[in-house]
Amino acid sequence: MGKFRVVSLVLAAAVMGAALTSCDDGRQSAAKQAAGQLASALAARDVGGVPMQGKDPAAAQQQLAAAFKGLGAVKPAVTAGEPKVDGDKAGVVLAYDWKLAGQDWTYQTTAQLARDGDRWLTQWKADLLAPQLGESEVLTFDTTAPARADILGAGDAKLVTERPVLRVGIDKSQLAADRQADSAAKLAALVKIDPGEFAKQVKAAGEKAFVEAITLRDEPGRTPTDDQIAAVPGAITVKDSMPLAPTRTFARPVLGVIGQATAEQVQASGGTIQPGETAGASGLQAQYDSQLRGLDGVTVHAQPADLTAEKLKADPGSRRTLFTKQPVPGTPLKTTLDPRLQQLAEDELAGIGPASAIVALRPSDGAVLAAASGPGSNGYNTAMLGQYAPGSIFKTIDSLALIRQGATADLKVQCTPTLTVDGKTFQNATGYPASSLGEITVRDAYAHSCNTAFISQRDKVSQAQLESAATSLGVAVGAPRLGAPAFLGSVPGDAGSTDHAASMIGQGRVLFSPLAAAIMAGSVAKGSPVSAQLVLNPQAATTQGGPPSADASATAASAPAGAGSGSASPAPSSAGTTASPSSQPGPPLTGAEAAVLKDMMRAVVTSGHAGFLADVPGGPVGAKTGTAEFGSDTPPKTHAWIIGTHGDLAVAVFVEEGGLGATVSGPLLKNFLVKAG
Repeated sequence: MGKFRVVSLVLAAAVMGAALTSCDDGRQSAAKQAAGQLASALAARDVGGVPMQGKDPAAAQQQLAAAFKGLGAVKPAVTAGEPKVDGDKAGVVLAYDWKLAGQDWTYQTTAQLARDGDRWLTQWKADLLAPQLGESEVLTFDTTAPARADILGAGDAKLVTERPVLRVGIDKSQLAADRQADSAAKLAALVKIDPGEFAKQVKAAGEKAFVEAITLRDEPGRTPTDDQIAAVPGAITVKDSMPLAPTRTFARPVLGVIGQATAEQVQASGGTIQPGETAGASGLQAQYDSQLRGLDGVTVHAQPADLTAEKLKADPGSRRTLFTKQPVPGTPLKTTLDPRLQQLAEDELAGIGPASAIVALRPSDGAVLAAASGPGSNGYNTAMLGQYAPGSIFKTIDSLALIRQGATADLKVQCTPTLTVDGKTFQNATGYPASSLGEITVRDAYAHSCNTAFISQRDKVSQAQLESAATSLGVAVGAPRLGAPAFLGSVPGDAGSTDHAASMIGQGRVLFSPLAAAIMAGSVAKGSPVSAQLVLNPQAATTQGGPPSADASATAASAPAGAGSGSASPAPSSAGTTASPSSQPGPPLTGAEAAVLKDMMRAVVTSGHAGFLADVPGGPVGAKTGTAEFGSDTPPKTHAWIIGTHGDLAVAVFVEEGGLGATVSGPLLKNFLVKAG
């Protein structure tokens, strides 16, 4: 009996312990649920639905909104720890993580919960929002932007760096109210901005405000001069600096510019960019904005809700600093652009009226040394994004495709004045020499650019084989190493008989950019496909307001593209089409294939259209001219192309409405090669 009684007592104790544990688990579980609800509500900045003790939820919400208003629209991440239950009370640690201007502010507070029947209520206090926050205090934060990082070129030359500027505007404190409108109009006319709009800005500004009209480079010879500005009553200049390229036009379509962040950029940044700050507005400045901008320094204050600037000045100790973090400088963006060659290319294009471009790269490593778009491009990146029919420079691809089908440079072909394919007549370019008609070699057909000779070989190479040959020369592929948006060409893999004939002379649906043309020439010079590179140390590219991803061909939304050939009507413009890398990549160019193509490009100089390049100092020059018809005029307008190789340099020159490649683009190429040395 005694033994049985002992066992019974043990079982009773076990049952009682289980009951007590079950009771504790119930309280713990309910407290944990209440803590989680509180954390979620705080993270949403909306505690109006949280059960509370001693405080109306609506009043708590009002206090929270006032306390967090100074932190902007950003919301914190809030997590609740495991509640510590003590009878009908519990304490829970709340972990906050704010991202303010990209910086992490983390801290913990403790919330007290009270059990009311089967519910746990939050005992609301201001200090569960932030450490030691008083009932009448609110949070604010200030930011300090770091200096924007430079964009560097070859040899770490500073392409974009802080350069002196003058901010020109009206100082209203120097003018009587009845004279401000007149001065605003005079200054606006001097700096060539809208007088009416500037007058409105001056009128709307504060009584002692400085209202900026324009920012000018502080450099010799600038206009307007200091004397001209000083002659306008109330007009002043304020010295400053900002990230600028060496000149206003230097590589501008590639490098881009900065400006005041748009509302869309501020919103898309998730709090990293604050209203009123500057951000990249175009080009590499926009694409790599986060890398160049760095992170703002952040200081968070707790202060009385009624604190004014005057009160703070009188009593600096009236607010407390809860958190501070120093600015994080941006990382310079390294590029391959050579300042001398870029400026040389821009100087050559300075007098060209239509859209134009010069692209130069180093075949051995693919470095893009110059990517210049002329003034006729109106700020568009013609050099890298233009989409144009390449004309006869495409015969380089024809030739590779023919070589792969067993042809040699000495193969005899027929060069006739015209050739008709399915009712469409093709002819040679205006001025084609009669002495080069008849039976000639492929080398001579390439050197003199006989359209009909290459079209006559259309049955020996399919459209798919042309596409394959293009990719073997680095064209119509993606650009994973480039680091910037680019269009590297489009060569369709299938085409009807007439379209295929047009493709043989670089028209129809074939499209190139000047960069693609330079890559093709560079691949011949190197003896293997060139993979172009512009940005050397890319970090994660931004997306707010920036250009598309750099690892795929980009669409050129406004670049005219030629189509038709000969005297036939051209096909519709292909401007704005989306071009994708080829789905039929070919085998890489071999050294033996490249040797044949080099020989043919050299023949263009020694016996063909580009004899003017024979006296370029240094090693031998190889070249190929191109003329592509576009539009519906009679006679049609033409794009003028020429590609050239000279040592470890490959260059493409393009003029949108340029006549013949040899006579228009050719001299630009020669001048560039001679001066490039």
